[in-house]
Amino acid sequence: MTVLALDIGASKFAAGLVHDGTNVHAVRQIVVPPEAVWEACRDLLLEVAGDEPITAIGIGSAGPVDVRTGVTAPLNIPEWKSGFEIVAAVQKLFPTATISFAIDGACLALAEHHVGALRGIPNGLAMTVSSGIGGGIIADGRVVVGRTGNAGHIGHIVVPGWDTPCLCGGVGCVEAVASGMSSVRWATQQGWQGTTGKELSEAAHAGDEIALAALHRAGTALGQAIASAAALLDVDICVIGGGFAQSGEPLWKPMRAALDKHARLDFTRDLRVELSRISNGATLVGAGVLATGQATADAIG
Repeated sequence: MTVLALDIGASKFAAGLVHDGTNVHAVRQIVVPPEAVWEACRDLLLEVAGDEPITAIGIGSAGPVDVRTGVTAPLNIPEWKSGFEIVAAVQKLFPTATISFAIDGACLALAEHHVGALRGIPNGLAMTVSSGIGGGIIADGRVVVGRTGNAGHIGHIVVPGWDTPCLCGGVGCVEAVASGMSSVRWATQQGWQGTTGKELSEAAHAGDEIALAALHRAGTALGQAIASAAALLDVDICVIGGGFAQSGEPLWKPMRAALDKHARLDFTRDLRVELSRISNGATLVGAGVLATGQATADAIG
């Protein structure tokens, strides 16, 4: 069985071939272009597939999604924001392949539950903090997907103290405050000269005051959101992956402080928050798990 996995992110596409459900190789990644988005995605898939006989495809996408209709509508991809029929488009490319589709957060949760920090954990939260913020929920050993497939969309928990507009149309969403894109946007408004979340993190570690303030702001909002999610879900652990999550203490110290301040219920005080140990693309791993059928009906609810 040759499985193709696709990760539709807020600012990039990644694709790879999956062996044994969790071993992803031949990974290629591209920046999402401002236009001709499907054409770029199509070319990436064809490049990665090569001459392999693709029998199954797993797709994990930034949301919102509608898994019932195979439509993705990522807020950060303007050309697709009103909805793009990704499953139908991929099926046309690979007409004999079986296609599985989920929000990227559900794929994250599947990956962590199979090979990561949520392995053997019945109740947990998986998050990505990168260009955007997403999440997936493990509840009583099952990945929760919800009515349309958008369960776990923690990026749109509203955090107190900020009225920052969000691309969803609301204000004060944690994604609008704490994602890599949002943090860079805020820092440049304060006079910082960089352009990426990685540069912002490096500047914070070098002592740049604006960069430190941006990461403190993001970490505080993340801690608030995680505390709220923990009170709602009663989870054992929250595992966080994604490029911006790698920012270290300038981000994690204020996040832990906000958790200590807000997670005060007996069942939330001992919540563990850890950095993901999956280094080969958790969404791709989860998409592979989904596509190979390892995520049985008993594991997804």
